[in-house]
Amino acid sequence: MLLFMLNRPFAALLFAAFLIPASALAAPTLIAPERRMVAAVEAGDARDLVLLERLVNQNSGSRNIAGVKAVAALVRPEFEALGFTVKWLPMEQTGRAGHLVATHTGKPGAKRLLLIGHLDTVFEADSPFQTFTRKGDFASGPGVADNKGGVVAMLAALRAMAAAGTLKQANIVAYLTGDEEDAGDPQSAARADLISAGKAADVALDFEGLARDVGPDGKLVDMGSIARRSAYSWNIQVSAKSGHSSGVFGADGDGAIYALARILAAIRAEVPEPNLTLNVGMIAGGAEAALAADQAHVSAAGKTNIIPALAIARGDLRTLSPEQNTRAQQRMAAIAARAYPGATASITFEDGYPPMAPTEGNRALLARLNDVNAALGLPAMAPLDPLKRGAGDISFVAADLPGLVGLGPASKGDHTPDETVDLLSLRLQAKRAALLMSRLAAEKR
Repeated sequence: MLLFMLNRPFAALLFAAFLIPASALAAPTLIAPERRMVAAVEAGDARDLVLLERLVNQNSGSRNIAGVKAVAALVRPEFEALGFTVKWLPMEQTGRAGHLVATHTGKPGAKRLLLIGHLDTVFEADSPFQTFTRKGDFASGPGVADNKGGVVAMLAALRAMAAAGTLKQANIVAYLTGDEEDAGDPQSAARADLISAGKAADVALDFEGLARDVGPDGKLVDMGSIARRSAYSWNIQVSAKSGHSSGVFGADGDGAIYALARILAAIRAEVPEPNLTLNVGMIAGGAEAALAADQAHVSAAGKTNIIPALAIARGDLRTLSPEQNTRAQQRMAAIAARAYPGATASITFEDGYPPMAPTEGNRALLARLNDVNAALGLPAMAPLDPLKRGAGDISFVAADLPGLVGLGPASKGDHTPDETVDLLSLRLQAKRAALLMSRLAAEKR
């Protein structure tokens, strides 16, 4: 009845309003400071690329202590110019250079953000792959994406926040490890400070690379990473009664190699479950067998007419949750403890990178990032299959706070001489990070 009481033009407009989807009526938009952040990232693009080239051209293989320190020296003034207090945590006692920790103190009672990245790369000083090369919207070089591109994206986002005035009130710790690609030993010492930083923070944001996957239309789409699997190692050693090969299968038993083969076959058949993988990386057996001190080489000696007395295997175990990891290790240990003709086996497990489970807190953070995507006019990012993401430093704090992975740029060929970063994605990721961090930092704890 109300429409009949209104003039026709206004009635028509009102009726049309009811036909507009609610999502369109409430379409997210950027507020003024956020528009300034977007503009600041655009304006700083040339500066970011200069910094990226400088970082890439300085070798910082995990074992190149001087090189990692040199990259830290390049990054340090970038943080200090933004008002961060920077300290260096030396880690020579673990065989690595150390970690750079930059702290910005903002408004009391506001959320505390932990930003995670790393200074090192997989390319050591003797690698032939050493130089930054740009080709249009792409660039290649050692660590150009993993993780020097991520560090540049982090700094670009922080500079954008400073330009918009949102950094002033933000409580942020940027933690850049110097040994993410090859953690120092003991790991408990190498990651103790990072774990402490996680316990003191409210949110963790990891600036490793943006994941992309094939969408329904066959094109690559940006994905949100809310989980990472673990990376643990295991060793199996089998000892058996030796003797002349004519006695095999008899009183002398089957020998160490047959026993190890049965153990590995049983592990393959009985342990795997969704989101869990096992890999046998090395195997050796004979009258003699040994695993080298570097745990990257095995050796064996024997003859065809001698029942092998020793057999060893080394591999990895990747799981999505601590519970899954415990379950897998228990199953593997039970298999190794079974009776094998003439042989006994032992299995040991080594700590590595723990899992980052896909918690509700992580999902909520991805929802916040998708709010940012909506405001930027970008499609929502679906969660990435954790099987498509390797282990990383954020996993050490994942049990203590919600986290999100993949705020660095997209790339291909990581860990190979074909490592190439998408430079347009670096700019995009800096915008996403600046808006997300500003929104989170404005909230109460």
